[in-house]
Amino acid sequence: MLPWKNLTDVSQIADLVEGSKQRPVAVFKHSTRCSISSGVKVRLEREWDIAEDQLDAYFLDLLKYRDLSDSVAETFQIRHQSPQLIILKDGEVRKASSHLSISVKRIKKVLELS
Repeated sequence: MLPWKNLTDVSQIADLVEGSKQRPVAVFKHSTRCSISSGVKVRLEREWDIAEDQLDAYFLDLLKYRDLSDSVAETFQIRHQSPQLIILKDGEVRKASSHLSISVKRIKKVLELS
């Protein structure tokens, strides 16, 4: 099971950066109205086999928290997309993927877990 932590406030962005210096962080930006986003979310949850001590996984409902989603894009200087997965490690963006390029296999590759 994927242990999502909810991203709901702009103040959490600084915590993500700092936290990624201890353990990598993934932020999944999800549109609840998009069938592709829903499919990617289901696939991530079904295939998830990354231990909680290897990665902190955050979930951002970008329709409910659009301002926060915009702040994430601005802070990390990446173009907003949906669905989107952003991986932070050592305080920096290591990878930003979107749509069908989001997968557990690719997360593991970025984190050198495979």
